[in-house]
Amino acid sequence: MQVSKLYVGNLNYSTTTTDLEKLFNEYGKVKDVNIIGDKGFGFVEMSSPEEAEAAKEALNGYRFMERILKVDEARPPKSGGGGRRGGRGGGYGGRRY
Repeated sequence: MQVSKLYVGNLNYSTTTTDLEKLFNEYGKVKDVNIIGDKGFGFVEMSSPEEAEAAKEALNGYRFMERILKVDEARPPKSGGGGRRGGRGGGYGGRRY
């Protein structure tokens, strides 16, 4: 693994950043924790790729707060020029009367 940022999925909705920081601190120094609203996932950044790998190996499939965690490398955000409008006539489609 060459990245130090991890995706953490299937979080209990009551999980806090402090909860995740305590859990991941067992595998190295946590630089940052970010939970995405009420979506049930977040990101944890470790100090090194080696620490991130150790946390991933130990915590992927780990039962935490009544949920089985999914831990993997965080993927970089998709870049792009936004979505395209579909359909005919600017997305309205259908017949004109």
